[in-house]
Amino acid sequence: MGVQGLTGFVEERGVFFTELRVRDTKLVIDGSSLYHRLCFAPAADFRRGGDYGAFAAAVRDFFGILRSCRVAPFVVLDGGRGAEDRKLPTLRGRAAEQLRAAHGLSRGAGGCLAPLLTREAFVQALGRLGVPFVQCFAEADREIAALANSWGCPVLSLDSDFCVFDLAGGYCPLSHFQWESVCAGEAPQGCYVPARCYSVDRFCRHFGRLNKSLLPLFAVMNGNDYVDLAALEAFYSKVRLPRGCAAGKGGKHLRLQGLLNWLSQFAEPTEAVENVLKHLKKHQREEIRELLCTSMEDYTPSAVNLEDFFQNGRYECEAARKADVPQWVLDALAKGKLAPFIINALILRSTFLRVQVENMQRPSAHSAALPIRQVIYGLLLSVRQNNEAASPSKQTHELPVVCEFDRCQKTIKKTFVQAASLPTDFCDDRFPLDKLMEMSTSCRQMLLLQTLGVKMSFLESIPTHLQLPVAVTCYWIRCSEPKVKLHQLKALLLMIVSGELHRINDDPVSCAEDDSIAYNEFLKWKEKKLQNNDFDLDAAHSFCQWQCCLQMGLYLNQLLCTPLSEPDLSRLYTGTLVHRLYQELKSTPSVENLFILSPKMTQLYLLLLNAVESTVSPEFFQKTTKTRSDSCKKKKAFNKKRTATKCATPENLHFCSVNRFASLEVDD
Repeated sequence: MGVQGLTGFVEERGVFFTELRVRDTKLVIDGSSLYHRLCFAPAADFRRGGDYGAFAAAVRDFFGILRSCRVAPFVVLDGGRGAEDRKLPTLRGRAAEQLRAAHGLSRGAGGCLAPLLTREAFVQALGRLGVPFVQCFAEADREIAALANSWGCPVLSLDSDFCVFDLAGGYCPLSHFQWESVCAGEAPQGCYVPARCYSVDRFCRHFGRLNKSLLPLFAVMNGNDYVDLAALEAFYSKVRLPRGCAAGKGGKHLRLQGLLNWLSQFAEPTEAVENVLKHLKKHQREEIRELLCTSMEDYTPSAVNLEDFFQNGRYECEAARKADVPQWVLDALAKGKLAPFIINALILRSTFLRVQVENMQRPSAHSAALPIRQVIYGLLLSVRQNNEAASPSKQTHELPVVCEFDRCQKTIKKTFVQAASLPTDFCDDRFPLDKLMEMSTSCRQMLLLQTLGVKMSFLESIPTHLQLPVAVTCYWIRCSEPKVKLHQLKALLLMIVSGELHRINDDPVSCAEDDSIAYNEFLKWKEKKLQNNDFDLDAAHSFCQWQCCLQMGLYLNQLLCTPLSEPDLSRLYTGTLVHRLYQELKSTPSVENLFILSPKMTQLYLLLLNAVESTVSPEFFQKTTKTRSDSCKKKKAFNKKRTATKCATPENLHFCSVNRFASLEVDD
């Protein structure tokens, strides 16, 4: 949510704020505002798909500062769009804005765009840090306000709607929360975060007799995410707002101020609403009255008891109950174990697929993950396997359909996608969605792996926390269009290995001396200036497809109650690194031996490479030439034999890495 123009209006007039030293307090944090603020760091690279490790480090540093100031944070995240889907027009507009930003970034322009898996990386970081958080059923603002008021503590956000809520502890905008400039303070009180706190009472006093109960009506009439300002243009064209509200430079804020002055003459909202309606045509009045009254309720604190959730872990929500959401689904959503995408598909049969910095001339990167989404939709909507003889047209008609909003060229369009028809065990009357957890792990795991096109026996040699990313990578290789290039695959796997090396280097118990040496050499390599830092849009598109496949693989795994371990995104994907590795592999193939000083990492890299390659034909990555020599053919046969023995030693693994593709001509 957000009130049009209110943030700028309030910022221009500092009289609504007081200086605040944030320490020794609870703090209710708008999670969506916070993770956007942290990922939009000045030095962030928005073109290459996100650096989730750097983002997770910023999250860790932020909450570390709060801990040092003895601040107890409670993070509240938005959930789905809500059963009424009232924000759909606004969300479509925002999707179009994001598409314009992505297109600009793809052409070298500036701009900001949150990487695809930012939310998931944020939730994982909160879990690792032990920060209490909840993900709401729908929009979080009302629940944030209710929780903050029950504790009498401030709200930390960057949402102008909190200028309207009557908050006992005030509203601290993130733009004025100087967590990177923490002050030492005087003993014994200790350090604190300098901040500014907005007060509704100070705001209302600025406009004389303005009753704060009129602020929700002001927000609705001025325009927010739920109300189209055009519906009230007839009022603005007829009423004479107080002096100083003429159009022109700054006219938006002048009308906003004029509306506040006009409202200050009324004692309470009902009287003001009647005075609005008398300026409208009679046949419009009841409809506008209902619109205004319904929209004003968005600024009343919610009845959902988040304090009880943080104490007992159970999320109770009347709106979810009315929508017949199974309790286990609601609990998993609240605990961040299911994404809002899932709840939107379940109750609205509608989803938004977030655009990335990709090649706008090609189909959306999300197209690669369509079959995974269809299985998700099938699970959510309990599609039955039709065993009866029926015409194809009848079978098609019986399959539920989900509306997807996705990029098509340079516009956002909606398409209708049929859910997959699943095996009987997953969708007959014995196993509806609310009993999914009762199914065996092996059964749930089988559906996940069948969807990704791999077998568990194939993954058994892979470390458990990497099994899902490897399965997704195999799927990506087969389903991406255009075809994945060998250098892209190698860059991706080297990036994953770098994350593993970083992980064990952080653990003195498991980090051997050669691992530490290899890690230091890797850091030195990263510090070297890249000879070719050009942005390869086609490579970016391919890596975007991988992220789309990973995202839906994560969601399907979560919906199936995690039959495979969930990978740590902060160690898994670093966009700037994978792009650099891809560029250097094209010109300097020896980069493939980047971790040669660590036998453990060398073995892991080749294990991953051989595993993924074994799922496609030998010709997949090569372009056969007429001049291939007999010796090359013998070398290939020899290396196949070596691969079959699984190359038991690090030395042999390196030998295979260097020689296996010596005779291949790779498309760049």
